[in-house]
Amino acid sequence: MSDNEVSRTVDNQTTGPDVAAMERLSDGHHRIREELARVSVGQEEVVEQLLIALLAGGHCILEGVPGLAKTLMISTLARSLALSFNRIQFTPDLMPSDITGTDVIQEDRASGSREFRFLKGAIFAQVILADEINRTPPKTQAALLEAMQERQVTAGGQRHELPHPFFVLATQNPIEQEGTYPLPEAQQDRFLFKVFVNYPSYEQEYQIAERTTAAFEPAVEAVFTAEGILEFQRLVRRVPAAPDVIRHALDLVRLTRPTEPGAPEFVRDMVAWGAGPRAVQALVLGGKARAALHSRLHLAIDDVRALAHPVLRHRIVTNYSARAGHFDADRVVDGLLQAVPADHGSPADDRRVASALAGEGEKGEHRIET
Repeated sequence: MSDNEVSRTVDNQTTGPDVAAMERLSDGHHRIREELARVSVGQEEVVEQLLIALLAGGHCILEGVPGLAKTLMISTLARSLALSFNRIQFTPDLMPSDITGTDVIQEDRASGSREFRFLKGAIFAQVILADEINRTPPKTQAALLEAMQERQVTAGGQRHELPHPFFVLATQNPIEQEGTYPLPEAQQDRFLFKVFVNYPSYEQEYQIAERTTAAFEPAVEAVFTAEGILEFQRLVRRVPAAPDVIRHALDLVRLTRPTEPGAPEFVRDMVAWGAGPRAVQALVLGGKARAALHSRLHLAIDDVRALAHPVLRHRIVTNYSARAGHFDADRVVDGLLQAVPADHGSPADDRRVASALAGEGEKGEHRIET
């Protein structure tokens, strides 16, 4: 890293993250995992990616076959965060107003006058499970995606703000695709992550069978509040990111584009369209959230690489040759991670950057011990 880059990093990150808030977040992360473990078995990586997306202020697509407890996991997560939760079952006959709400005529019995009153739809909750979003027509999908992007609903010329934080998790079933309306790539790009929910291991499935057939119903305690989540979302944006780390994220994204100079041969042969600028934003912001969850005061290249698959898999469009050879987007990401080697140098290795990261005059790398 050059002296100019170091100085720019120090200048841009003088405030730095709040160490006390980082400690609360790290402690809460472990407690949330404990609360979820009482109800849901396994899926630790999925839970972490959902928490990262929430802290980054984004939304997620979850893809998995039926029966993997996606709904249970999400509702339990909402309870552990003390957030309101609504589940919307998407069907072919679902209308946009069923999600967003509608104006109705209400009569004042005393005066006899009538006026329009807005009845809020199911979208007015802090955690929304959009179950099987690909089973409803594009018009209804668009109503949800507009609410996701704008954080508000417009009805009768009036704007109605959605609650904060606002977190949408849309599920898709990878089987039974007849009669579905797959989300276009441009709409999928609005989601921060696409998360795969896989089958449990043998021991995990045994625990699932044992727990779900017993009479015991575990209680889930709230770990955070809505105000606490909003505080942590602001904290994540204050996590420093060195120029070299941002460039690493940029390299990974730009090399997904077959027209990019220097793109690997397998990208030029197998990819029709690569990821756009939102992917870089998702890698950096998601990486900052991951660093905070793991008690680090700065973004590292390993944080960026750990999120490459959930960030890029729904933003890479493979061509016909790739699909014919069962060469999917995850294999493209695997190849990119090999083509762009990680530089394990830490920005905290520089004394001036370390001082800014710590927010005091201490030297060296600072890590919160939990």
